[in-house]
Amino acid sequence: MAACTTTYFEAGRGWSARVAERNAELLAQQPLRRRGVRTPEVPFPKRFDNSRLVKAPDPVRARQMRIFSAAVAVLFSLVMVYGLQHFYAIESGYRVESEKQALDQLREENRQLRLSEAQLTQPGRIDAMARQLGLAEPQPGQVIHPNARPDAGIPSIAQVTPPAPPAQ
Repeated sequence: MAACTTTYFEAGRGWSARVAERNAELLAQQPLRRRGVRTPEVPFPKRFDNSRLVKAPDPVRARQMRIFSAAVAVLFSLVMVYGLQHFYAIESGYRVESEKQALDQLREENRQLRLSEAQLTQPGRIDAMARQLGLAEPQPGQVIHPNARPDAGIPSIAQVTPPAPPAQ
């Protein structure tokens, strides 16, 4: 102890300076002592009993979390509504285009049918087909119109006489 006291007074330095110097010397000697062997580290588990701890309620934090949750829910709802409208608009566009194509196809089919009708109803074509089948033009008096009165002097194939009204 005397040696320690003499070194303290003869150096005229403070205790912390001497401790720092001694720590530096020991730190420099450590690699020489180890010779490539590391000091094993042993973990010591520390067990704490937190079962008696109770979290104190924080009304300010709870209010902030409710406001944040509501804001996120509103933002999510708006994004979903926008997305649904956007997808419905795209789907409607596709539907309109398919209906336009169907309309164009029906118009073309209608045009083709009108052309076919015009070709099939040509009087010259009908007359030629009738002559091939052996048909001839009707003679006067063979054609009876339903609204016209039959002429008594012209022979007819069939004749309908309306029944007499019952006597009362």
